[in-house]
Amino acid sequence: MARKQPIWAVGLMTGTVLDGAIDVAILKTDGESIHEFGHHAMVQYQPSVIELLFETLEAAKQWQFEGPEPAIFKLAEHKITLAQTAAVKEVVRQSQLSLNEIGLVGFHGQTVLHHSAQENQKGQTRQLGNGSEMAKQLGVPVAFDFRSADVQAGGQGAPLCPAYHLALLRHLNLDANSAMLNLGGVANITWWDGKHELAAFDTGPANAPLNDFINQCGLGCMDKDGGLAAKGSVDEAKLKALLKHPYFTKAYPKSLDRFDFTASLVKGYSAEDGAALLTAFIAASVNAGLNLLPHRPAQLIVCGGGAHNPTLLNEISSRARVRVLKADNLGLRSDVLEAECFAYLGVRTLYGMPISFPNTTGVLKPLTGGQLTR
Repeated sequence: MARKQPIWAVGLMTGTVLDGAIDVAILKTDGESIHEFGHHAMVQYQPSVIELLFETLEAAKQWQFEGPEPAIFKLAEHKITLAQTAAVKEVVRQSQLSLNEIGLVGFHGQTVLHHSAQENQKGQTRQLGNGSEMAKQLGVPVAFDFRSADVQAGGQGAPLCPAYHLALLRHLNLDANSAMLNLGGVANITWWDGKHELAAFDTGPANAPLNDFINQCGLGCMDKDGGLAAKGSVDEAKLKALLKHPYFTKAYPKSLDRFDFTASLVKGYSAEDGAALLTAFIAASVNAGLNLLPHRPAQLIVCGGGAHNPTLLNEISSRARVRVLKADNLGLRSDVLEAECFAYLGVRTLYGMPISFPNTTGVLKPLTGGQLTR
């Protein structure tokens, strides 16, 4: 196969924790190797858009794929698309590139509901974002709706980061003794044997229930630096009971929605003890995930918002008995790594390359996903 031309691509990501930020990253890639890391930034949504997104998530929780979509989806999709289009323009301007030099935008959109595939039942997923509208405004090809094709083909639709994580593991010359751990709304892991075998799945909850709990306590939007958890005590008996959930022994491929494990798990606990228990639960579920891999790695390269929580990283190191390295300490960019991922997956979509695989989403064969609009 002829080698593809590396191009500059912009990736966009807004996570399910709804921290109000649009992650934007520019990457030069041919869909195989990483040629250059470009400019990146976090662009804040307007408060009115954040409020609209919270209302949209609540509507999605009520909807549950039953009947027509909530009317609010159309408005939210339009607002999201406008805001993220403006973010692309601003970050490209900051980079001193021009839109004419951008070959593609990878637009993940906002996940509002995701039901993973079950035995004898296809999954369902919905991300809001109008790629055609964005392409028209930018004059640049846009790849979007990355998950639907995988779900329709019987896959989980998640995680999608493994293809990019694999590129990063190769970029760092790491092998089966290392794995990538992304701590976003949920946690997902990517392991590679250094040759041909790739495995990836959601290990369990991450920031979503913890952030929701802190918010419900009226103490902000997150446990900043793990300060509350560090002051609390872990209810080990409750933790042991939580780990009996069948998800943690279920074979991969498997995936989660951000609402599969919620803040209700620590209802009645103090802010400190609830944060401590949820933090330990995240770490212990990572340990359970490592037990499922063909080879248990000795170190984890951690990215995503949870990489900034030292209490969580210490819990993972202790409960999973692994060395924990922040991706930033290896020259990577943890905060925008998912945005880079969708720049990378967008280029793979452009070139007709697979973005999901049997051992990542459970799809029957490597699948090119994503819609492309020029």
